[in-house]
Amino acid sequence: MSSPDIAGILDNSKELDRLRKEQEEVLIEINKMHKKLQATPGVVEKPGDNSLSKLKILYTHAKELSESEVSISNILLSQLDALLPAGPPGQLRRRLEGNEQKRKRMKSDSDISRLSPNVRNQLEACFSLKGEQVAAKVTPNDADKDEWFVVKVMHFDKETREFEVLDEEPGDDEEGGGQRKYKLPMSNILPFPKRNDPSSAPDYPPGTHVLAVYPGTTALYKATVANRKRKTDE
Repeated sequence: MSSPDIAGILDNSKELDRLRKEQEEVLIEINKMHKKLQATPGVVEKPGDNSLSKLKILYTHAKELSESEVSISNILLSQLDALLPAGPPGQLRRRLEGNEQKRKRMKSDSDISRLSPNVRNQLEACFSLKGEQVAAKVTPNDADKDEWFVVKVMHFDKETREFEVLDEEPGDDEEGGGQRKYKLPMSNILPFPKRNDPSSAPDYPPGTHVLAVYPGTTALYKATVANRKRKTDE
């Protein structure tokens, strides 16, 4: 192996490490924004608030960093493949294919282990929502009007960080209705407090902006807390 080959691999390895550290910093900022919006969802309706714009910028940056990581990883793979010792073509191909399958199996767990404890805990919390009902915004961020529904979490992909959810109430659209499935980012999901753990429910004082469920439906609407009956937890 020549010195230029080693230098190139080391340089790309350092760049890959830098990209991952920057991704971790961006994810921490995204997590802070999520907590802010979950605690005070009505802040986005205040004049001059730019919370959603900041969140969009953070997600765009995270996407760019992720794409750069894929590009550098592919370059490193090519550099390493070019330096593998020569051997029977079939044997080399089987070895490469086996390594690729192993990388795919290990990628998700290794990516999670590199994250900060806060981000890792957030991803684990998302994964634990499987089978639970949550509030989900099913409309795009640039839609004229937000639509929120109560949905059931079917799956959480730790790699893409997307939820696969099911609206269990049959629709009444032109396609004949039926249960609808959505793939949504983490920012479009709000967990409900645990029914058997009243302490997990935030204290919503009168005047707080919240999402409420239309009786007998899975549709949610924006509302303002008028009063809270603590004895009944309503």
